[in-house]
Amino acid sequence: MKIIGMLGGMSWESTQSYYRAVNEGVREALGGLHSAKVILYSVDFAEIEEMQHKGDWDKTAAMLTDAACSVERAGADFLIICTNTMHIAAPKFEEALSIPLLHIADATADALKNDGINRVGLLGTRFTMEQPFYRSRLEEKFKIEVVVPNQEERRIVHDIIYRELCLGKIREESKDSFRKIITALEKQGAEAVILGCTEIALLIKQEDTGVPLYDTTAIHAKKAVEMALK
Repeated sequence: MKIIGMLGGMSWESTQSYYRAVNEGVREALGGLHSAKVILYSVDFAEIEEMQHKGDWDKTAAMLTDAACSVERAGADFLIICTNTMHIAAPKFEEALSIPLLHIADATADALKNDGINRVGLLGTRFTMEQPFYRSRLEEKFKIEVVVPNQEERRIVHDIIYRELCLGKIREESKDSFRKIITALEKQGAEAVILGCTEIALLIKQEDTGVPLYDTTAIHAKKAVEMALK
């Protein structure tokens, strides 16, 4: 079994979902008392969040690249970044590491393509929805068309993520807001919706909507288990 390197803490609320998912995946595959071999580096999210909202992506990337290198030195065979937004720094990671990076957008795109989805809605932080690092990868590498909410809806999604979900707050009113935004994406022609922030799955579940949802946390963790057991 390969050792999964995990760069987490962004936020720890979703990192614990990753940890549970990879261990449950290994147990399901191997049975008995088997669990995943994991090296986890969990950052202080307050530091990351401050740099994100200042737009200091270079400093954020440098800090996380150092953390990723620590995971490699500790013996990880490959790395997953337990957040969608900070895949903005994925090229820096790949330059610095000699171990593979399992990209969350690639794992998600594989699941979409396997299901025949060609036009998808994307929910996430404002950074993920508005900057090209995620959308362009889906569109250019996998030929999947991406639609995003309008500006006001993007603000609502972003604020719920940072002001509620990253703090472990689950509010029914926020779930209703997400339902409405998902319906609006469907009206734009989205065949499915990516939950492109690892916290969103803490709030909205498949049973909350008739639109197919793609939970990036679950998809990424499943792909990590497959890679670890190859």
